[in-house]
Amino acid sequence: MSDLHVPGILPCQSIEALIATGAITSTTPFDADQVQPASLDLRLAGRAWRVRASFLPRHGKVRDRIREVAMHELDLTKGAVLERGCVYIAELQEAVKLPRGVSARANPKSSTGRVDVFVRVITDYGHAFDDVDEGYDGPLYMEIAPQTFSVLVRSGTRLNQLRLKAGVPERLRTESVGVDLTGEIAGFRGRRHAGVVDLDHEDGHDPRDFWEPLIPRNGQLLLDPGEFYILASKGAVEIPVMEAAEMTPIDPSVGEFRVHYAGFFDPGFGTDEAHGKGSKGVLEVRSHETPFILEDGQTVARLVYEPLTERPTRLYGESGSHYQRQGLKLSKHFRIWGE
Repeated sequence: MSDLHVPGILPCQSIEALIATGAITSTTPFDADQVQPASLDLRLAGRAWRVRASFLPRHGKVRDRIREVAMHELDLTKGAVLERGCVYIAELQEAVKLPRGVSARANPKSSTGRVDVFVRVITDYGHAFDDVDEGYDGPLYMEIAPQTFSVLVRSGTRLNQLRLKAGVPERLRTESVGVDLTGEIAGFRGRRHAGVVDLDHEDGHDPRDFWEPLIPRNGQLLLDPGEFYILASKGAVEIPVMEAAEMTPIDPSVGEFRVHYAGFFDPGFGTDEAHGKGSKGVLEVRSHETPFILEDGQTVARLVYEPLTERPTRLYGESGSHYQRQGLKLSKHFRIWGE
């Protein structure tokens, strides 16, 4: 395993070592492709609860709080539809017993953000969503709130991923991410009254039933309040093999919109070495209370780069990926637009 005294993001071989030593456990065997170059996919377990409100269990256990706010229980082993506009808490198969000096942070997987499903990890006695404190020993839960589409999930569905950190990694640099509005189709807007998206069915949905293509005018796009958009970054994104990055929203004073989901970028994304040169970043954007005119090249997010503790033994996309070499692209659940 990497030297945990060196601050940085843990690569895949260190995550696998934590699994081997029991610091990360699961109620079922781990999937062969579950460990990514610098993150671990998390899987839904057997139960979820429709709850009347979100919560942070700062002074207790998640299970005890669920009893207070649950409306009804869902059996995920048979599959269940999570309806848009509702909030659910689900058990995860994975649990952690983090060693001293190691903490973790969760984030939605790319495919989850691109269908506007808001997910956050919750821990017992947690003071912040998505943060797993150093030394935490206990179960993991996920809050799930579909925003635009109702979704079908089941035990084993992967909606988010966990990035493990030794110490407090240095912020190497921050890069601005602009939006590209030059294409014939500049983006897509979600259709609010579409059908259900099966989150385990790849290439299985006709995008025309769920998305409306957007044609820019004079390099501009009008964002309507409350609507959900898929757009692409102006420039290519490249994550060096000894680094990882997280996309973060910009200061809201820059405009009445936000990039809705922060995202992880694993080492090798968009690099020549991993055969991904020219990959764009896909942006999930939502306008706030007022209409907003977005212009070509306008900054909409920032990429924060952090070091790895050592080089990962595999890079993003080496074993295949839906999003390496991507341009403007919907999630993997949809067939290619126009085909």
